[in-house]
Amino acid sequence: MSESVNEFNAYRAKMNDKILAADNKVLKRLFNLDTNTYSGGALDVKTKELLGLVASMVLRCDDCIKYHLGKAHDEGVTSEQIFEVFAIANIVGGTIVIPHTRRAVEYWEELTNKK
Repeated sequence: MSESVNEFNAYRAKMNDKILAADNKVLKRLFNLDTNTYSGGALDVKTKELLGLVASMVLRCDDCIKYHLGKAHDEGVTSEQIFEVFAIANIVGGTIVIPHTRRAVEYWEELTNKK
């Protein structure tokens, strides 16, 4: 993994620990709901992560995009599959998603060591 991937994951884990350490019931339940939502069920984890990626791209959340790209990579998603997801996100979200696609491609390259 590249340094920026490791930095993103370390920062996310550190801040999530701080948020959860505050012991706020609503935030803890929200985090738990998020975890359970992306667990396997009628849809497998890979499909759910790809759905999360499309939603994150359309909503233009770069941190969320990175998170779902990392999970998709962990689930064995191929570059061809990722680019189909990017296509769907751009059709649904419009051209305003293109800058996020650029950054997503860059991060995917870092995940797959293709830089």
